[in-house]
Amino acid sequence: MPRKSLPCPGLPPSLLCRALLAAVCIFSLAPSAASAAGGLAGVQADLSHQLKIAGTGSSAYVYDITAKQALFSERATALRPPASVEKLFTATTALQRLGPTAHLSTSVLGVGQLNPGGVWEGSLYLHGGGDPTFGTSAFIHSHYGGLGASVSTLVDQLVRVAGIHAITGSVYGDESYFNSLRGEPSSGYAPDSFLDGALSGLAFNRGISGSEKGAHAPAAYAARQLWAALKSDGVSIHGSSAAASTPPGALALAQVSSPTLTQLLGLMLPPSDNFFAETLIKDLGAVFGGAGSTAAGASVVSQTIAALLGIHPHVLDGSGLSKGDRTSTYQVADLLVELAPTPVGAVLRSNLAVAGHTGTLATRMRNTGASGKCQGKTGTLTGFSNLVGYCQAANGHLLAFAFFNDGISTPLAHVIQDHMTITLANY
Repeated sequence: MPRKSLPCPGLPPSLLCRALLAAVCIFSLAPSAASAAGGLAGVQADLSHQLKIAGTGSSAYVYDITAKQALFSERATALRPPASVEKLFTATTALQRLGPTAHLSTSVLGVGQLNPGGVWEGSLYLHGGGDPTFGTSAFIHSHYGGLGASVSTLVDQLVRVAGIHAITGSVYGDESYFNSLRGEPSSGYAPDSFLDGALSGLAFNRGISGSEKGAHAPAAYAARQLWAALKSDGVSIHGSSAAASTPPGALALAQVSSPTLTQLLGLMLPPSDNFFAETLIKDLGAVFGGAGSTAAGASVVSQTIAALLGIHPHVLDGSGLSKGDRTSTYQVADLLVELAPTPVGAVLRSNLAVAGHTGTLATRMRNTGASGKCQGKTGTLTGFSNLVGYCQAANGHLLAFAFFNDGISTPLAHVIQDHMTITLANY
């Protein structure tokens, strides 16, 4: 979910209303017939005109993948905050390093032994593996359309597969897969409402803590939920629940896997889910960067994108919430162009929002030439609004585009971006 944007920084309400009214009049969502009839020159003139009105804080780059040539470039190398467009770097790195069929696992391990009668002599440890979907079946159904890893699956395995009907010890939650920072750089790593969840290696229902307190409250809450679910299934538990690290030598007793990475990206990219993106970058850090931290994950993303494309965006986080993130329209378009013919690119494109139909573009460009023909990733921070993606143009060519608009209101930026995208679709 993108950050909310101020309507028009620096303008009093009366001027704002006039500016927006003028925008609606000037930037009709249907590009002029002249631009379509003028071919490439008409398209270039139209895009240039839109950027002139948007101001010097705007950039654009368009590449014709079919014809293998640049169609338009203006201030394309200027480095600007990508906002949620940053998620494309995170997603690309995850696909490259983990693979589209990868899963994230949440496990239950035991210290002790199973005695006759199904009595586990010892304690259980719920070990998180950085799955952003882990939680109750009801939560997964309401938030993710049923795609997710349910605690009830673990209970079923423990009771009906492992044969555990009583536990003499306690149930512990282990979130050591990640560090214990709940936020990302823009919040100083403190809890951040724009994440709509608290980051944890063992996040339950997006990391809620309930009445649990302390440094490892999300893990303690997750342990409490497993404890309660086992009790509801008739398991007798002598001890309580808390947060603790899993001791060496613990035995694997049950495991539940997340949806595939491709499916996770389908949940993350269209609605621009910040919690998923920030969890995923910590996953990358944990697997490839030596630590389950945002910084380690950002380093993995930077190194992977540089090796893959030879470009060097400044990456601080996974979601783009930090204004310290920097990239250019050229770099983003280059990413889209290079990935287009690859399996990774096919997965990425299939999980972008579709103009006029899905995600953050569901209500934009409806009943235009771009509807259903263009896929994109939006990005919004206060004072920054971006749109990048692909368009299948009317002439049959596949185009990659990136539009960054800084220093203008978000509504006005959307009108300009939509106009430019429709122009490309009509080309």
